[in-house]
Amino acid sequence: MFAVYATHPAPDNPLAALEIGELPEPEVPAGWVRVKISHASLNRHDLFTLQGISGHPEGIAYPIILGSDAAGTLDDGTPVVIYPMMGSEDWRGDETLDPEWHIPSEFIHGTFADYAVVPRRNAMPLPDNLAPLHASVLGTAWLTAYRALFTKSGLRAGETVLIQGATGGMATALIQLGRAAGFEVWATSRSAEARARAEALGAHRTFPANAPLPRKVPAVIDNVGAKTWAHSLSSLARGGTLVTVGLTTGGDVPLDILALIPDQLTIAASIMGTRKDMEDMIRLMAQTGIEPAIGTILPMDRAEEGFRVMWEGNTHGKTVFTR
Repeated sequence: MFAVYATHPAPDNPLAALEIGELPEPEVPAGWVRVKISHASLNRHDLFTLQGISGHPEGIAYPIILGSDAAGTLDDGTPVVIYPMMGSEDWRGDETLDPEWHIPSEFIHGTFADYAVVPRRNAMPLPDNLAPLHASVLGTAWLTAYRALFTKSGLRAGETVLIQGATGGMATALIQLGRAAGFEVWATSRSAEARARAEALGAHRTFPANAPLPRKVPAVIDNVGAKTWAHSLSSLARGGTLVTVGLTTGGDVPLDILALIPDQLTIAASIMGTRKDMEDMIRLMAQTGIEPAIGTILPMDRAEEGFRVMWEGNTHGKTVFTR
């Protein structure tokens, strides 16, 4: 079976651990299904796997097929999109709070292959009006963006959200979802070109990175980390919420607790989302006609090109691999 996989942890040069070739096709346990992959999207998590970064004490068992998001078909031809959150069989409630939660490419093989094998509940039927190309980007970045906006931010329609960064897959999802939900969307970026792209996607206003804003805002969603952290906190209005969903520039940030207290600021972390979150997001997209911004489409045997662009920090929208 064709696959794109990580052979070992390579913290400083992740592309050195990237392999494209053949691996045995995975077995299908009882209660699981096999998905023939047609489209699968790249996430920063895939770089983390190549680097050996894991949030689980068990670590990663190499070699491991990369990829957590995908769309494809079951053996009977049913179109599906993969919901990537998996965990304990006996867990009930919010999947993101399950201590055993994980996604493909951590404990089981991922989606950058001819076939992926997932629990039956993780293969969600694909609506007729959602193309596999667009569905393939939803499971990680878009699901995290949806939960950050609609569960964690506390925003109401008409209120302003500041999105740090404007060009990556997470930022484009936040912009498109925020605009569709009726928020006033502001975004930042280092380049004028990226700010123009953000406005084309639906951002009402854009600003240079770390630039002063016309006014403070009730919510900031930060996927950047260290380089924007101080700006994110200083941009919040009294009672505002900073939702942190990533750390592309590192996670070592200062935190002056005394500065939080007078303005009663909230710092909330958010990651992924529940199956219901994903169902609700798909419904919103169908009702509003959102089409996720796709930056690059590559055949899976050219996956190294997509990984290299992400590692160099030059992604614009989501990168999708096709089979």
